[in-house]
Amino acid sequence: MTATKTQAAPRKFTGWHMTGILVAFFGTVMAVNFTMAGFALSTFGGIQVENSYVASQNFNEWLDAAAEQEKLGWDVTLEQAAGGKLRVVAQGPGADLSVIAHARHPVGRKPDTSLTFTRQPDGSFLSDEALEPDRWIVRLELADGDKVWKREDRL
Repeated sequence: MTATKTQAAPRKFTGWHMTGILVAFFGTVMAVNFTMAGFALSTFGGIQVENSYVASQNFNEWLDAAAEQEKLGWDVTLEQAAGGKLRVVAQGPGADLSVIAHARHPVGRKPDTSLTFTRQPDGSFLSDEALEPDRWIVRLELADGDKVWKREDRL
């Protein structure tokens, strides 16, 4: 006696199979999209400008102010000193120079910090407060009478 193999009848591909495939595919795509959107919204800390149209109207004024600042010829260096404090070395301004800074976290995870500076015996300025060790965007503002110098640095 020989054994004969019987083949099972092929299963039919029905509309329910196609529905299951489509639901699984688009469900996966939607889950990934919602997850990524949630990550994006939870990590972006804010906007660059409140109103881009108004910012564009002030652009030429900003360019003029930058040109005036360049005419001052000041050479300013910002560095992180020991203990997280910031040191500013300025060449060019007079003796009545004052320095302030505003530090913000690039992604907005930490609160903004305003820094005040004290003149050191060597002529540099050292911040009174220390910044936490992390990445910061620091907006410096130096004033000597009516002359104002501004710059934004990344630490």
